[in-house]
Amino acid sequence: MKFPVYIFGIHPHLLFESLAYFIGFRVYLWTRRKERIPVEKALWIVVGAIFGADIGSKAVYWFENPLKTIYEWNRLTYLLEGKTIVGGLLGGLIGVETAKKIIGWEHSTGDDFVFPLIVGMMIGRVGCFLTGLSDHTYGTPTNWITGVDFGDGIKRHPTQLYEIAFLFLLGIVLLRIRTAPSKMLWEGYLFQLFMLGYLSFRLLIDFIKPTPHPYFYLNNIQLACIAGIVYYVQLMFKKRHQFINSIKETGSLYAE
Repeated sequence: MKFPVYIFGIHPHLLFESLAYFIGFRVYLWTRRKERIPVEKALWIVVGAIFGADIGSKAVYWFENPLKTIYEWNRLTYLLEGKTIVGGLLGGLIGVETAKKIIGWEHSTGDDFVFPLIVGMMIGRVGCFLTGLSDHTYGTPTNWITGVDFGDGIKRHPTQLYEIAFLFLLGIVLLRIRTAPSKMLWEGYLFQLFMLGYLSFRLLIDFIKPTPHPYFYLNNIQLACIAGIVYYVQLMFKKRHQFINSIKETGSLYAE
């Protein structure tokens, strides 16, 4: 296989990123719980998610090499060229919460984004893998049977494929939870589990990525993952406490 793998003359990153956005949005429209939020409010939340994700993905990228970012701060091309999924997720969260405040929506909306995100991220990672070395999402050199030569004669961890496999398994687990007969969940529970699972995976997988690790042997993405994990752990403890109290007071097995 010669990288990048063009498909019908289209660069794989452009093709699969476009498909990720298109199909992910269609999955959102198909799977969202329409009785939980009116469509006009849902679209505003999607807009908030998109803008937040775009800003967050670039902001985290700028901290990959802080000295270079300081040196290139006035070069627009550098500031716009990079992005990260972790930054996109965390920035998207901020964008959604901001949009909810603007439109006056107080209920959680995260559960509706779980499966669109998983599908979109899996599709996007296919494009990252087929792009090869120029995408900078591959892993460190390895002798494992999974090693892939991206064109320079060195076998590396195909971390893009590892991520696709992880997201597939995570999606199955979350789907089983969502469709379980027992509805002992609170609003946002699935999204919180998704974020905890994915951030934990990225925290570990980035140890086998050849990116700078200037922050006490951690890189920029791992720092963002740790911040996100701390946030969601404390949030889930808080929600669990509220959920238990709600059961005691109302006897309901589903907390709003």
